[in-house]
Amino acid sequence: MPVDLHQHVLLISATSINQWRVMRVVGSLQLVLLMALTSGAADLNIPLEVEQPPTIIIKTSGTVIALPFDPNVTMKCVAKGNPTPEYRWTKDGEDFIPPHIPTNRTGHTGGTFVLPNKNLVQFQGKYQCYASNKLGTAMTEEIKLIVANVPKFPKETFNPTVVDEGDPVILHCNPPEGVTPRQIYWMSIGLQHIEQDERVSMGIDGNLYFSNALQKDSRQDYCCFAAFSTIRTIAQKTAMAVMVKSLKHDNGSAHSSNTTQAPPLRMPGLLLPSGVQTEKVLLKGKSLELECIPEGYPTPKITWMKLGDEMPPRVKYNNFGKQLTISAVEEKDAGKYMCSVKNSAGEAVHYFDVIVEEPPKWLTEPPPSQLTVIGSDVHIKCAVSGKPPPDIMWKRNGEVFTGDPSSSRQVIDDTVVLHNATPEDSAVYQCEASNSHGSILANINIMVMNLRPQMLTGDNQAYAVVLGGDIMLNCRVFGSPTPSISWTKDGTHETLVGERFFEHQNGSLQIINAEYDDDGNYVCVAISREGESAIIAKLHVKDPTRIVNPPQDMQIISGTTAQLICQAEYSESLQDTFEVVWRKDGEEIPQSFEGNSRYSVDESMLKIMNVNLSDQGMYTCIARTSLDEVNATALLTILDVPDAPKNVEISELGGPRNVSLSWVPGSDHNSSVAEFIVEYEESQWEPGRWKELQKVPGNQATAELALHGHLNYQFRVYAVNAVGPGPPSGPTERYKTPPAAPDRNPENIKIHGHLPHQMDISWEPLLPIEHNGPGLEYKVSYRRLEVEDDWSWHLVKRHSFVVRNTSTFIPYEIKIQSRNSHGWGPEPKVVTGYSGEDVPTAAPRDVAVEVINTTVLRVSWTPVPHATVRGHLGGYNVHWLRKRNLLTPDKILDERHSLSFPGKRNNAIVPHLEPFSEYRLTVNVFNKKGNGPNSDPVAFSTPEGVPNQVPILTASNAQTDSILLVWGPPLKPNGILTGYYLQHHLLNETTLEVVDSQEINITGADTSQWRLQGLEEGSLYRIHLSACTRAGCGPPLAQEGRTVALAHLSPTPAVAPVQSIPALLNISSYVSDTFAKISWTATEEQQDSQLYVAYMNNRDGYWRISEAVNTSQSFHVIDGLKPGTVYIVRLMANRLLDNTSIFEEVIQTRVKGVGGQRGEFSTQGWLIGTMCAVALLTLIALMACFVRRNKGGKYAGTPPPTQRQDMFSMEKVKEKEDLHPDVESQGMNDDTYCEYSDSEEKPLKGSSLCSLNGDDTAGDSVSRDSLVDYADGEGEFNEDGSFIGEYSGHKHGGSVSEPSGPGPVTA
Repeated sequence: MPVDLHQHVLLISATSINQWRVMRVVGSLQLVLLMALTSGAADLNIPLEVEQPPTIIIKTSGTVIALPFDPNVTMKCVAKGNPTPEYRWTKDGEDFIPPHIPTNRTGHTGGTFVLPNKNLVQFQGKYQCYASNKLGTAMTEEIKLIVANVPKFPKETFNPTVVDEGDPVILHCNPPEGVTPRQIYWMSIGLQHIEQDERVSMGIDGNLYFSNALQKDSRQDYCCFAAFSTIRTIAQKTAMAVMVKSLKHDNGSAHSSNTTQAPPLRMPGLLLPSGVQTEKVLLKGKSLELECIPEGYPTPKITWMKLGDEMPPRVKYNNFGKQLTISAVEEKDAGKYMCSVKNSAGEAVHYFDVIVEEPPKWLTEPPPSQLTVIGSDVHIKCAVSGKPPPDIMWKRNGEVFTGDPSSSRQVIDDTVVLHNATPEDSAVYQCEASNSHGSILANINIMVMNLRPQMLTGDNQAYAVVLGGDIMLNCRVFGSPTPSISWTKDGTHETLVGERFFEHQNGSLQIINAEYDDDGNYVCVAISREGESAIIAKLHVKDPTRIVNPPQDMQIISGTTAQLICQAEYSESLQDTFEVVWRKDGEEIPQSFEGNSRYSVDESMLKIMNVNLSDQGMYTCIARTSLDEVNATALLTILDVPDAPKNVEISELGGPRNVSLSWVPGSDHNSSVAEFIVEYEESQWEPGRWKELQKVPGNQATAELALHGHLNYQFRVYAVNAVGPGPPSGPTERYKTPPAAPDRNPENIKIHGHLPHQMDISWEPLLPIEHNGPGLEYKVSYRRLEVEDDWSWHLVKRHSFVVRNTSTFIPYEIKIQSRNSHGWGPEPKVVTGYSGEDVPTAAPRDVAVEVINTTVLRVSWTPVPHATVRGHLGGYNVHWLRKRNLLTPDKILDERHSLSFPGKRNNAIVPHLEPFSEYRLTVNVFNKKGNGPNSDPVAFSTPEGVPNQVPILTASNAQTDSILLVWGPPLKPNGILTGYYLQHHLLNETTLEVVDSQEINITGADTSQWRLQGLEEGSLYRIHLSACTRAGCGPPLAQEGRTVALAHLSPTPAVAPVQSIPALLNISSYVSDTFAKISWTATEEQQDSQLYVAYMNNRDGYWRISEAVNTSQSFHVIDGLKPGTVYIVRLMANRLLDNTSIFEEVIQTRVKGVGGQRGEFSTQGWLIGTMCAVALLTLIALMACFVRRNKGGKYAGTPPPTQRQDMFSMEKVKEKEDLHPDVESQGMNDDTYCEYSDSEEKPLKGSSLCSLNGDDTAGDSVSRDSLVDYADGEGEFNEDGSFIGEYSGHKHGGSVSEPSGPGPVTA
């Protein structure tokens, strides 16, 4: 391409050039190019937007036969052209106006018309269609319309044909003309075919020929039938009669009139064809049929030959050799043929001169239409062949065209020459070639014009292709002369060339195996001498679709849901066109949205619900977009239960009770048969119930069966595979077995001794089907073991027997034999058993105990004599009774336990004893009948043990050098507490390693709090506390605490204002099973202060804090507690769980029903009287204290009615020390009246009984208000009904143990 043209193309691609943009067709025309005008004609590729003459594209051709049952006849003629063609028809050379012609959408009359069947005969003839516009006229070949009538034979009357025997006979059919194909039959009136052979046969013309007549040919009903299958019609000719006269002897004999003679010899001749020679002309490709039908007597033989040549290999002889046939004749099959007929009387011949001709045909193809420029020479050649040679007639726009030798338009033989063509030479030229066998016609469009290139493809069209795909960029151009086309990319000057770029003749550019670099703008330029045009095509290369998770071959059980996954990746820009389609065995699976569809398809999964065998096959997942598609295939195999076996048959094996069963297995449905199950049903005992008889391996199809006697069997078989059991086969016929003696004796014989002096014998009876006959009974035989006694026996029908008056526990031999009315069963086996047991009579002696530790002891004894067991030895029982806890020796416990030790033994280990307790122990022997007498009791005591872990340990009220520890005593001290062992370790807060350790032995058993002194400021400590007895210290409980740093102890007012801490007096608690009431008295200065009550369940470690409580309320109830649980209770000035709590206490809720369990303590009359006296003395002492001193302790007031009801309802409840030995220590002044309260409501541990600010006058004010408080009903009652006050005083170091022991209980 020249450089300046490159620059011009670049200019077109970069800017809008009005010169070519005006010329181009707006939008994407998607035009249909011109099609061939006739078969094989070349396309001009002229768009319909360009003016052009008509081209017939659809037409009716050849011969049209209108059948009687056709509703109508359609004659088609459709042409294209610009302007739109107009149509006209001719019939037999005359103008014809069709009766019904439809009109198209543009208002033009179409060329196709429809003729109704009614009166169709008047339309029979030859038709031609003409399509015309201003540029020319196209025409069709002649269309012959034949209207088929119903063929009929004329009504005729025939005289009988009378001939002498031996003479020839011809019966003429003369079938009516009709629609081919036509078939001729000769039959009788009774529709029996006339027998044909070498003597009698039907010719091609339908006549029936007799070479010589015989006597047997005489009959009255020779009928000719003509069948027309196309119109479903059969015509029948009037019956004809033939009479054959016999020849009689004429020798004057007496019997001459009754005898016949054979026909005389007759020279051969030809009934068909006549004469000596026949000329046969036929078209090439048709079938040649030559026929010679002889006459003469005897019947002549026929031979065929081709003169001067061999017979073609395709030759066939039909109609008993009378007809020669050659299919699809060729020119070489032409020539002389001869048939010869000969008999004993002579010979005759006939010659056929065969001539092969053909209708006109195009030598190569019809003349093509042409588009040429003005001033060029146009040659239209009509090259045809045919025999005889066709005559050629030229037409122009449907009119005869002869040309003018003196002008530029000439006709020279088979060619039209247009010299120096002009636009006026544009027309439709027709070439029609014809001979005696037909004609052919071609329309040739000649267009003479000059036109600059016109782009038929829209500009800036976008194309997309996936990586590796092929794409076609369109550049459809029209121009005259034909323009040259070239492609460039992205403004480059070089024409695209390479292995992957192909320019097609129609101007399109094909890119093969697209790459990402192919993305961009492509320019198509069309250039001719008339001008140039260009368009831009935009190509986008996208990611290809690929299946990343293809479906996998799978096996699935019928009736379940199959899930085939097909996950694909694709270009996001193609998301709107992406879809996944599934096919099964090549057929697409419809995406049904109906609820009853078993198929469910989404983007990545195909679900098949309730699969069955029809779902098995190859499933193909097709992931496709508008640009590409990929697929993956998986085999779905359906597993199902096996089909029922077939052909189940029975055969005997050596006896009527041994049979063989055979069957043919059914389909295993892709899961191998594991086994076959043979079932039986018998009609005597359980009719209709099928039972399993035998299992057979899956690779075996026979079973040998041993049957019981006296039963009427039938059998069936079913197969089992991994899916499950299949359906059973059909039952066999009934098979009856004869009766016989029993095959076996009872099994599972059991001997029991329910009573001491009898023996019960039972056994599993024979099944009904095992009786083998009527009258089944059992012979029970028995005798003492190792004693030479005779067998005692009894015949019974049931399956149990009782032997009475036996000695206790004596061994016997027993055997049981079956019998029925046909004999005894096999010899039975002997079993051994014992007569009835009785309880043992002796007790173990020499019982001794050895205490191993605080909870375990070893007991030993002398076993009882074997004879005293009086049964099977079961073992020994050890019983022990915990009489009392040595901590509370006056309390009787009566806790009983026992253990059984099976077998023969003389010692045992007894675990789980309680330390520091007094026990009593006995031993007895037992058998199945029961226990023997107990041994003499042995008393022993367990030693002290180490205590259990303390239940709770808290670290609070931390100072710079001290931490207050509060704990509760162990729930099980397991001895007499001697004190506590306290360890505290200074920790490195970074590594948590121990820096320093100190130990303290706290000797006070009643101590429950301790302040660690001498600690380092702001340090972390880990504290371990263990309770101790004389046996040692128990497991420690750990807790961590931190001393206060000096900087945080007393901040200045400017830094942190001092918080007002409420001053509380007489803090006490009342504890029930599910709630606790905390009471206090606030000073006048702190009547409207706030505090918070916090408590923690020691088991879960979670703190719960109340809402703010006003101190004037004087109490707070904690409810929702769990019975028998240890809690920590704190009173705090704020909601922070730090070490600045006001007070802290350990409480334990009561256990429900404890009072009832220990009620026996209060049922003793003397103890009740003593308790009442102690209560009275205590009350007097308190009153005296109140009178003596004005600074007496404040008395607890009367509880509210609800609380009093709760308290008094707990009658006979033991004091808290019995439930939880919680001993308190409290510092007192010398002048304090020391009183002990046994009530559940008592001062909280660590309660300061003086004002927190050190004001001693607080005690006086409390003293003066005590009676008022009592009168107001806010006091607290003890369990004995007394009210006890606690005097406030300064707290001192050291400890004073409160008295312990039982308190008074209200009777």
